[in-house]
Amino acid sequence: MPNATIYVYDNNSTDDTVANARAAGAVVRHEPMQGKGYVTRRMFADIAADVYVVVDGDATYDVAAAGVMVRRLLAEGLDLVNGRRMSIDQRAYRAGHQFGNWFLTRAVAIIFGHRIADMLSGLKVLSRRFVKSFPCLATGFEIETEMTVHALELAMPIAEIPVTYRERPTGSFSKLHTVRDGVRIAWLILRLMRAERPIIFFGSIFVVLATLSGLLGWEIYTEWLATGLVLRTPTAILTTGMMLLAFLSASCGIILETVTLGRREAKRMVYLSIPPLPPEAVSVFAAASESQPEFVRVSPH
Repeated sequence: MPNATIYVYDNNSTDDTVANARAAGAVVRHEPMQGKGYVTRRMFADIAADVYVVVDGDATYDVAAAGVMVRRLLAEGLDLVNGRRMSIDQRAYRAGHQFGNWFLTRAVAIIFGHRIADMLSGLKVLSRRFVKSFPCLATGFEIETEMTVHALELAMPIAEIPVTYRERPTGSFSKLHTVRDGVRIAWLILRLMRAERPIIFFGSIFVVLATLSGLLGWEIYTEWLATGLVLRTPTAILTTGMMLLAFLSASCGIILETVTLGRREAKRMVYLSIPPLPPEAVSVFAAASESQPEFVRVSPH
């Protein structure tokens, strides 16, 4: 993509990233707050473009696929094209990463819909509508999860394209911590479930508490039928409290479901207020793709 403007966001690096990026012709900007989420928040706020190609700067992705992804996004009027990683070397995945990615992606699929097979991929092509309607509240590596849920919640048109994924270059080290960041992503999924699927979240709490209350209180109820007496008062109080909490949780879920619907409608209206690419712009991209079959030229908006 020879006409694309390349931005490199420096997040407190201590090596030669800035000098090398500038020497290669990139626009270098700085984000002092540590974390991938903060970087994404900053660049989505600062950069105005028609099409965004976002890629981790660790040389593990075959960025030649970006041209195909951009072409797919424009041809089909999509808002997100995700690069589904196809590893050519098992060493590309650190121990636990492959399972963690599968498990977390599967959890999001069960809750929000199964439309993305590699949620944590660091290569994505996004439309202006997606970027400018995305609130971006994550601070770290859980940003990909938040982006995926945003697309699924608004039922955006999306697609996935397989991309080659290779081992990191010698001397390069990942800042991703398998356990710590996995826990953070799982915690984000729970918070998003509470915020975006409150009837399921609080309904699950209702089922657990009501079941435990029923199991604990069954013998008390049968004893009362037989003797007319409540022989285990503390247990009776416990079961009553648990059942009250269960119905309180169910009430919270019903109320918050209405609130969530209003929030979702507001986000949808923001999304619709951002115009799509005009037909003439798409035709310019299409002409560029015909002259360069492997890439699409992307100009700043």
